[in-house]
Parts: sequence; C-alpha cells; structure tokens
Amino acid sequence: MMVSVQHDPATTRAAIRAFVRAHHPDVGGDPEVFATGLMELRAAQRTGRRPRDRYDAPVVVVNRPRGLRRLLHRIRSWQARRKRAPRVR
Repeated sequence: MMVSVQHDPATTRAAIRAFVRAHHPDVGGDPEVFATGLMELRAAQRTGRRPRDRYDAPVVVVNRPRGLRRLLHRIRSWQARRKRAPRVR
C-alpha cells in the first residue's frame, strides 16, 4: 500500500506531504486509511533517524580564576569593555 520512504529527510517530508494531500479526510479521503498510512510514514521516518546520544560529547573542563584573581579578572574585562568602541553606530 505504501511507497517505501528513503532516509533522506527532505524526501521523507515530501512523501508525507504528498500522502496527506492525497488522502486527507478534508479532501475526501478515508479517515482510517489516512490514519494508518500516516502512522506507517511516521514510523518509517523515525527508523531512518539515529537516536541522539546526549552523553557522547567530550567533557570540557574550564578553569576559571577564583578569589582575588577572579575579582581582578572581572575588573580588567569590565575596563576593556568600557574602552572599546560602541557596538551601535
């Protein structure tokens, strides 16, 4: 019943849109056929994706100055911002 959907996101989206245009109940399509076809297309769309692994990225540790060094760093960066030309012309 369904045309196989490739894993290209643009092709998948185009296939879903074409199916919706052809089978939507508002344009005279059967609601049951529309619901089952849309579920199949969305399932095919999901299988094409690789699940995101949130914890796959490398860990980056940033050393920030503490205590008096931090205070001096904040004052120097504040002064540098004040001496800089304005961002708005």
